[in-house]
Amino acid sequence: MGFWLFMLLMVLVCPLTMIGYGKKFLNNMPQTINSSFEYRTRMSSINHETREFAHKYCGKIWYVTGLILLAPSVIVMLLVFGKNNDVVGAAVGITEGIQICLILASIILTELALRKNFDKNGNRKDG
Repeated sequence: MGFWLFMLLMVLVCPLTMIGYGKKFLNNMPQTINSSFEYRTRMSSINHETREFAHKYCGKIWYVTGLILLAPSVIVMLLVFGKNNDVVGAAVGITEGIQICLILASIILTELALRKNFDKNGNRKDG
């Protein structure tokens, strides 16, 4: 029971972090460029407008994805409740692997959106 409960908490870390930081990115962008946690890539760091766009875009993806991940993550854990540690560990590994893939996908989607809306110099594209 103790192992299962610990694994439940570990499975919830990613969705809850995505919800928290997604909401933070949506509502207020870090004031300094070198803050401890921010969305920072070459394209997003070109100017203030690209930085703000990236934070809001990625924040929205993280917030929504985190909310969506909560229920399936708990359901997976409920399905393995009472099973042996190997089964619980495998379920957690697969669930967290999917969660990490979705975080990486959010970076790709944000970078694609930046390139769609801004040129290589950070000027907004028309249209």
